[in-house]
Amino acid sequence: MNRRRVEAERKGRRGETLAAWYLRLTGWSIRATRVKTARGEVDIVARRGRTLCFVEVKWRARRADLDHAIDHYRLRRVAAAAEAVAHRYQKPGDSLRIDVLLLAPGCWPRRIVNAWQPGA
Repeated sequence: MNRRRVEAERKGRRGETLAAWYLRLTGWSIRATRVKTARGEVDIVARRGRTLCFVEVKWRARRADLDHAIDHYRLRRVAAAAEAVAHRYQKPGDSLRIDVLLLAPGCWPRRIVNAWQPGA
């Protein structure tokens, strides 16, 4: 891997760690991180009560870049990965959702709740 890619990977992992702490502080329990499937990866699997949430984390160096950090293609990949692993974490009666957590230095995390709707 080239140096630029290694640095981006390191910052992404740091963003995922910060996101997990943010989720814990807001009442979520972390069930898994970096869950890989043949269809893609789920950054964080979290639970609060009867809600099971698959969280995509996006870290950017500048706040302005967060507006373009997630798109339909990326969300579709996360949804496919979540679908592939949901059975591992889901309990009867759970509601499932996919959230996006956007992070940048010097600003509060921005959360997009229920960012993916099936059939979208």
